[in-house]
Amino acid sequence: MSLKVEKLENSMAKLTIEVSAEELDKAIEKAYQKNKNKIAIPGFRKGKAPRAIIEKMYGKEVFYEDAANEIIPDAYDKAYDECEEDIVSAPEVDVVQLEAGKPFIFTATVALKPEIKLGKYKGVKVAKADTTVSDDEVMSVIEKERENSARSISVERPVKDKDEVILDFEGFVDGVAFEGGKGENYPLTIGSGSFIPGFEEQLVGAEIGKEVTVKVTFPEDYHAEDLKGKAAEFKCTIKEVKEKELPELDDEFAAEVSEYDTFKEYKEATIKSLQDKKLDEAKNKKEDEAIEAIIAASEIEIPAPMLDTKKRQMVQDFAQNLRQSGLNMEQYFQFTGLTAEKLLEQVEPQAVKSIKSRLVLENIVKAEKIEASEEDFEKELNRIAEAYKMEVDKVKEMIDDNAKKQILEDLAVQKAVEFVVSNAKEA
Repeated sequence: MSLKVEKLENSMAKLTIEVSAEELDKAIEKAYQKNKNKIAIPGFRKGKAPRAIIEKMYGKEVFYEDAANEIIPDAYDKAYDECEEDIVSAPEVDVVQLEAGKPFIFTATVALKPEIKLGKYKGVKVAKADTTVSDDEVMSVIEKERENSARSISVERPVKDKDEVILDFEGFVDGVAFEGGKGENYPLTIGSGSFIPGFEEQLVGAEIGKEVTVKVTFPEDYHAEDLKGKAAEFKCTIKEVKEKELPELDDEFAAEVSEYDTFKEYKEATIKSLQDKKLDEAKNKKEDEAIEAIIAASEIEIPAPMLDTKKRQMVQDFAQNLRQSGLNMEQYFQFTGLTAEKLLEQVEPQAVKSIKSRLVLENIVKAEKIEASEEDFEKELNRIAEAYKMEVDKVKEMIDDNAKKQILEDLAVQKAVEFVVSNAKEA
């Protein structure tokens, strides 16, 4: 195989890849062996017709397409490894010469990592984040736990806000009951917003066993076409009222909802957890703002194929996460009303940001001569092993030279992030 690289405008390149005539003939023979059982030739049993007879009847090009498909992936992979340019997109392939007895020649047009003009990256301004934790924030977290630990008890009184009620109801439009508007022994938490706006509020004050009429108007965007914007009346009867009995904020409560024996320890741990969360959020915000400032100060042109490749990678990653949740893309599109094209449009801003962030950080790595050490690499392997609950030696077995190179590059980029943030100025 031979490779010729021609650089084009806009960070594009054309790879001309030539494969020997011998390799092409082997691929044609393989295509013949693969397809001969599918081809009927008068006078021959299926699979017994010689290649020359088939080519004479159907044309010598009959096996060319399969032969090309056999050669191209492997030949391109070899060219990719041999090419000294940094390819950042899938190839657009065109066949130049395909004829038995001659070298097979095809081109692969690809995007190269673009050269950028790096702007100011030391001393960029970022907003100072407030990481203080207020008493209200602490009590809000504790009260949520308290709500989760509450138990429901039946009470004999009129309905109040936040109660859970069991009710029967039937809905009418212009005095006529409508389909889907009836329910029996239906559980509803008042104030949850589960029903049509205005419905739940009108049940406050209702007494057990007494029918009340609730008047509402269906929203214009209601899912049932025949009910959109219609005024309706619901005849409702409360059958049971339950209220939440909240636990006392004491040591017993703390022991039940946490690993701590006293409420004081639990509250202190809650404060620390909130502080850690705010510090992490502030760190991430500072990183984002610093990198965004550098991007804004830099000149970056992203080749269209590079962006397309990134978008498709992001959608593939999203599809994989969906599968882990038990869904597939077809189901997702049905639920959301999106299409594959619309999803690609949606991820484009994130893809642009991701590419530009990586480009400026890689250029900072070069400018500052930042490197990841073997010690950094070993720490990362230990982190991976811990995350996937594997032995470090097993992880090492999975890491080849290319994977190691990528990990070291990623670690250097993360060091560049730390460098930028440490040199940023809070405003």
